[in-house]
Amino acid sequence: MCGIAGYIMRDGARPDPRELGHMVDALAHRGPDDRGIHTRGPVGLAQVRLSIIGLATGHQPMVAENGQLALVANGEVYNYLELNALLRKEGCPPRTGSDSETILNAYAIHGMDFLSELRGMYAFALDDGKQGHTILARDRLGIKPLFYVCLPDRIAFASEIKALLRILPERAELVPAALRQFLRNQYSSGEDTLFEGIKRVLPGQALIIDRALKITPRRYWSAAHVAPRNLGPEEAREALGLLMDAAMREHMRSDVPIGLFLSGGVDSAVLAAMLHELGAGPVRSFSVGFRDTTMADELDAAARIATHFGLDHTPLRLDLGRVFGRIPHTIWAADELMRDYACLPTSILAETAGEHLKVVFSGEGGDEVFAGYRRYSPRLPERWFKGIVRPGSGGFRTRGQWSWHWRRRLFGSALSTLSRVEREPVLRAWRESPPAWSDLQRRQYVDLSTALPDNLLVKTDRMLMGFGVEGRVPFLDHRLVEFGLSLPDGLKVRGHKGKWLLKQWAETRLPAGHLKRPKRGFHVPVGDWLRGERLLRLGDRLVRNRGIRDWFKAEAVGELIGASRAGRGVSRELWGLMQFAIWHRLFIEQPGLKPAPDEEDPLEWIASPP
Repeated sequence: MCGIAGYIMRDGARPDPRELGHMVDALAHRGPDDRGIHTRGPVGLAQVRLSIIGLATGHQPMVAENGQLALVANGEVYNYLELNALLRKEGCPPRTGSDSETILNAYAIHGMDFLSELRGMYAFALDDGKQGHTILARDRLGIKPLFYVCLPDRIAFASEIKALLRILPERAELVPAALRQFLRNQYSSGEDTLFEGIKRVLPGQALIIDRALKITPRRYWSAAHVAPRNLGPEEAREALGLLMDAAMREHMRSDVPIGLFLSGGVDSAVLAAMLHELGAGPVRSFSVGFRDTTMADELDAAARIATHFGLDHTPLRLDLGRVFGRIPHTIWAADELMRDYACLPTSILAETAGEHLKVVFSGEGGDEVFAGYRRYSPRLPERWFKGIVRPGSGGFRTRGQWSWHWRRRLFGSALSTLSRVEREPVLRAWRESPPAWSDLQRRQYVDLSTALPDNLLVKTDRMLMGFGVEGRVPFLDHRLVEFGLSLPDGLKVRGHKGKWLLKQWAETRLPAGHLKRPKRGFHVPVGDWLRGERLLRLGDRLVRNRGIRDWFKAEAVGELIGASRAGRGVSRELWGLMQFAIWHRLFIEQPGLKPAPDEEDPLEWIASPP
């Protein structure tokens, strides 16, 4: 796991190694073990490394023996052993113990067809001096991030946006449509980020950039191409067992110890069972809950799973003050605005795990793949009504995070005119999904294409990599994703309860009664924090933030504070304004600032400097 950056210059200009060094300085948290820079012709590549496989020989950038191919990669190619065996037969044996070298060698043998051979989570830049092009590519599900920007003299790329901000000729500007999407959906999605000109390489996509800086996109994988299968329960259970075994064995490949984030739910419990079954050895696990709140947590359930499988378990019961002191650092770590409260405890889990480990397994993706969310199987009247009120997505993802009243009262003129764009990612994904699919499959596809890569996996990658920890997500092995999406609805949802097949398969592997526990999402008690004197201070500072004044009606902030004091349930709107204000200061007004992980007062990061 690493951080990568670089650029391709226009008209034969040469890259500046010092500038490349500044870019990867911004990514140092992603790779504390090593760093390297390579330039050849108009191309400059840079990497900071977190050493996990091929500890002594995996230095990057990697350059082929003929000097024509050069690579910087972030992530893991889990099937590197199998690919290396095939590549040896083709006369291309590996020179290192690194899984990343497999990318270089597979391209040398198979050309652009090599992408379909890779299994894993990755984002990389591969320069081919002979062909005169550079390839930027991202894994199928978007587990690993990759951004790029087209400038007058170059195309630059990086694992995180903060590295690109270092080379922009002018201060970054906002994309209003992306901001409106964040406020409504809690994240923005698609190619455009919140920063004008900075774009995402999409999941399952490669960009081929020639020396004239012409970009040719190539989509090498899409979940929309999955064909439904008519499987019975026994056949499906057997197939799932084989796939889980294969995916877990590959994900367990590591030259350093591995750990597990244990929530107490189904997905992380399944991972604990598989790690135990496959002989992972001593595994440290971590779980989190809260003190001084009435909100229930799953620490007891996690502890039972840990005891059952003999894990070396660390439960964390957090004070709300410590949790909310994380707000500025999590916003800095994420780069992108995304309102997932779970970023806060995840950040603390990552810091704690990082004191002992470099690799942690996590259960992200299980709900999307095996239809665990309640929103995938609504009652027919609910689906019908929502489809009438907000047409275009079968009644799915129709409700926004902000109430109509507060959108009208608080949005400035630029935001108020953009109501049509806020649902566009969902509508686009719904249109892309095959009409012959069931409603359930189309709902899964929408989430796999939008909320998963642009919200959930942002949390998983950035919060963990903020402390040099690699997160592995076996449920997002693309073979499992294709399998889960292809299943008949009746093997995923029964009686409006999801994950039927996964639970049937896991039942004998888990402690008795564990699967009968009701599904409980991971919540953070925001309402317990935004009250009293702190609430009044928040209102005072919000109106002194330049971003709030530019994009919202600052005079209505006091009205929102009053509504909160009256108990009218506006915590989402308040949180959105606070998060945006801190983000605006960190990335627009004063890029380069870095909050400490602990002992920060979020309110002190809101008001703009005079």
